[in-house]
Amino acid sequence: PEITNLSDYLAKPIRMTPRQLFVVISVIVTALLLIWSYFWIDVLLLFILVAPLLFMGIQDMVQTKQSIRRNFPVLGRLRYVFEDLRPKIQQYFVENDTDGAPINRNERSVIYQRAKKQVDTIPFGTQLDVYAEGYDWMTHSIVPLDFHKMEHHPRVRFGGKDCKQPYDMSVLNISAMSFGSLSQNAVLALNGGAKIGGFAHNTGEGGLSPYHLQPGGDIIWQIGTGYFGARTADGKFSDEAFQNNATKPNVKMIEIKLSQGAKPGHGGILPAKKNTPEIAAIRFVEPGTTVFSPPFHSAFGTPVELILFIKRLRELSGGKPVGFKLCIGRKSEFLSICKAMVQLNTYPDFITIDGGEGGTGAAPPEFSNYVGMPMLDALAFADNALRGFGIRNEMKLIASGKILTGFHLVRAMALGADTCNTARAMMMALGCIQALECNKNTCPTGVATQDPYFMKGLVVEDKKVRVANYHKNTVESFVELLGASGIDHPDKINRTHVYRRVFMNLVKTYEEIYPTIPDGCLLDGGDVPFDYEDYLKRSSAEKFEVTV
Repeated sequence: PEITNLSDYLAKPIRMTPRQLFVVISVIVTALLLIWSYFWIDVLLLFILVAPLLFMGIQDMVQTKQSIRRNFPVLGRLRYVFEDLRPKIQQYFVENDTDGAPINRNERSVIYQRAKKQVDTIPFGTQLDVYAEGYDWMTHSIVPLDFHKMEHHPRVRFGGKDCKQPYDMSVLNISAMSFGSLSQNAVLALNGGAKIGGFAHNTGEGGLSPYHLQPGGDIIWQIGTGYFGARTADGKFSDEAFQNNATKPNVKMIEIKLSQGAKPGHGGILPAKKNTPEIAAIRFVEPGTTVFSPPFHSAFGTPVELILFIKRLRELSGGKPVGFKLCIGRKSEFLSICKAMVQLNTYPDFITIDGGEGGTGAAPPEFSNYVGMPMLDALAFADNALRGFGIRNEMKLIASGKILTGFHLVRAMALGADTCNTARAMMMALGCIQALECNKNTCPTGVATQDPYFMKGLVVEDKKVRVANYHKNTVESFVELLGASGIDHPDKINRTHVYRRVFMNLVKTYEEIYPTIPDGCLLDGGDVPFDYEDYLKRSSAEKFEVTV
C-alpha cells in the first residue's frame, strides 16, 4: 500500500538482508570505536577483535564459491564448522554403544581394552537385540574343554605340494596396509607388535619399506598391479627386482593382489606431490612424478596365466608360499581360476578373501558401498568352489573383512577360513579413534598420515606392545570359545556351529544358509548343484568370462 504520511512510514518495519545488516553493523561499530578512541586511545585495541571479523565478512561477500557464506557473511561460516564437528558430536554424544558405524562403540572398547590389558568384561548382560534379524551366535557344549589345557596360540601351516619353505601362521594377523597410507611410526609399531606376538604383517601393495623390515616381524609381501618394489622403469613386472625382495628372510609369504574389498576393480593414483624420494625409492618409481596403479595386471590376462605367474613367483622366491587376494565379483571368474588350477595341477598356497564391505582403503562411495561380494557370502562361495573342484586341501583360505573379536574368528572359520586378517582392529590397537580422516592426511592419532606433527604422537615403543596385547587377548578369547563348544582345534569348526536369526521366529545354522556342496561335484561328470550350473558354463581356464 502507498505510504501517505510520516507516521505510516515510521510504522513500516525495516527489512534488511543479512548482507545489508553486516554492512550496517560494520559501519556503526567502526564509527563508534573511532569516536570512543578520541576520548580513550586504548579503545583502538578492540580492533584486534573486530578487524578479523570485518575482514572475514568482506571476504565472504566477494567470494563466489560458497552461497551460504556469500549470503550470510561471517555467520555462514558456522555451517562449515558444524559440518566438521558433526562426526565427532555423533560419535561421542549421539550414537549409542551398538549402532556406530563402521565399528560401534562396544567393539571399539573391546579392542582398546585388550590392547591396554584392561578389564574387557561387560556387566548386566548383552546390549544386542538377540531377536533381531541377522543376529548370530555360536553353539556351546554340555562338556566343554578346559581352556588352560588347550593350545592358546594355534598356528596353521601354509605351503602346498610345490612349496619348499612352508610357514606356520597365527590364526590372526595384520591385514594389508601400505606405508604411505600409514605413517612410518604406525608401520614400525605394527611390525614390532608382530615380532613380539609371533604373527604376520601384510605390507599392502605400496612396497616393502625399511619400516616393515627394521623391527624383524614376519612379513607377507603384497604385490599389486603397480608391482611396487618389483618393477621395471616402465612399470612392468621385474623378475630380478622381485627376487631381491622376496628372498629376504623376513618375507615369509607373497600375496598377489587382484582386487581389494574397499574398491574392487578400481585402480589408484600416487600424485606427484606425494611421490617423495623416500616413497619413490621403496616403490621403484621416479620421484616427483604421478604414478598410476591400473585396475588390472599386465603380467597375466587369463586364469591359466595367473596360475603360471604364481608358479613363477614361487620359484623366484626360493619356494615360499605364494597366493592371491581378491574381492569376489563374478562367480564365474573365480570358477575359471579353479579350472585353471585343475588343468595345470598347480595351486596357490593360499587365497585371501576380502569382503566387499571395505576396509582401511579410502575409495569412492559407490565402490565402498555397492561393489563386491560381502565377506561371509564370498568366503562360503570360495570354500564351496574349491570343494566342488576337489582341491580344497591344496591351499588355505584367509578371511579379511571386519574381524574384530574372537567370535568373528569363529564365524569366519565356520564358513571355511583357515586364518583371518584384520586391519581396522590393528589400527585401533595403535590408537585410532575412528576420526574418519584417513584420506585427508590429518589423522589426529598419527596412524594414517604423513604429517610429522601428528606422527610424533604415535610412540612406537608403547604402541607395538598394545598391538601384541590385542592380538594375544583376542586369540585367547577365540580359543576360549572353542573350548566352550567342546572343540579342541580350529580346523574342527564347521557351519553347524553358528546360528543366525533370519526372521523373528526362524533360526538357521550357517550350514542351512550356506549349504556345503559335495567334493568333486563341479568336475566334469559331477552332479553340479543347480545354483552353480550357469556360473560353471560361463567359466573357462582360458579366459575369465565366457559368453554363453
